[in-house]
Amino acid sequence: MRLTILGATGSIGCSTADVIQRHPDKFSAHALIGHQNTERMLQLAEQLHPQWVVMTDAAAARSMEGKLPAGVRLEAGMDAAMELSAASETDMVMAAMVGSAGLPATLAAVSAGKRVGLANKECLVTAGNIFMQTARASGATIVPVDSEHAAVHQCLMGHDHQSVAKVILTASGGPFRDRAPATLIDVTPEEAIAHPNWDMGAKISVDSATMMNKALELIEARWLFDLSAGQLSAIIHPQSIVHALVEYTDGSVLAQLAMPDMRMPIAYAMQSEPRLASGIDWLDLARTEQLTFQAVDEQRFPAMRMVRHVMSSENSLAIAMNAANEVANQAFRKRRIGFMDIVSTVEKVLDRVENIPVGELDEVWSHDAKARALANEVIAS
Repeated sequence: MRLTILGATGSIGCSTADVIQRHPDKFSAHALIGHQNTERMLQLAEQLHPQWVVMTDAAAARSMEGKLPAGVRLEAGMDAAMELSAASETDMVMAAMVGSAGLPATLAAVSAGKRVGLANKECLVTAGNIFMQTARASGATIVPVDSEHAAVHQCLMGHDHQSVAKVILTASGGPFRDRAPATLIDVTPEEAIAHPNWDMGAKISVDSATMMNKALELIEARWLFDLSAGQLSAIIHPQSIVHALVEYTDGSVLAQLAMPDMRMPIAYAMQSEPRLASGIDWLDLARTEQLTFQAVDEQRFPAMRMVRHVMSSENSLAIAMNAANEVANQAFRKRRIGFMDIVSTVEKVLDRVENIPVGELDEVWSHDAKARALANEVIAS
């Protein structure tokens, strides 16, 4: 199987490279798509020897000219990423670009009927109905790579969809799960990025600290598994061993457990049956000793209160929530706003946008742009 990896230089992309290298008889890299991290891309190109490397940032691509291994061709720009995602030589696309920037290339892969390992939750948050309708029309196979959604996927296998009562996503609670809400106003970017369980990029780590990441995952699950807002919830699970639970109408609950290592859901997305050795540590429950759970404190994590409103509203609010969060998250990391201002900025944007259905991709980009402009206005004021 030949893979094109969108977001190859990020944590998901590098973990995908690790799984590929463990199974060279089964997998190879057709194309690696990155943005600006030329150093890591050069390392990956040496390890995987893809046919193509694409840097969506033109300056980054120019700086790599003449540095790639022999036989590896270089391109620049999102158009090249889209073309390679849909190319006949690509059997599977690992969609791990951060943010809504990953939507065009991922949607190109879906339109071409590819197997898509979906690690970019913003694709479904911003264009869930368009995305899933396209997948049904093209015959694309969408396999979730988020650990929580991969867990739900496994718990649903072989079971009647109508028998599902509730899907429960677990959340670590991030670095502030036990911190007094009144003290969160003083949180620094360094503290927010220091996740206790997962090694992730800066943006997603901040999203985990606000639990905006979990809010986005609930919207993603709604589209992936065709669920109503009332069938979705989240619970704090500090150990990150249980990744999700599915409750059925007879009262039984199925859970998926594994050590917190993204190579497991990545390997599952690449080949669900038979299972692949992923390289993660074995789960030793006797050594773990305790698995604990607690309700989500919405005073500490207001994003979880906000998402219930968004899920019960039209698609335009989900687009606005995602776009405003991207702007506010970056503003916090650049120390322009405080930690608690991230979610409050998003809430102020939601109060000012239209609550209407969205059925076309052009409309998605229009709502996205308006929400970003509003978020910047809120931050500036």
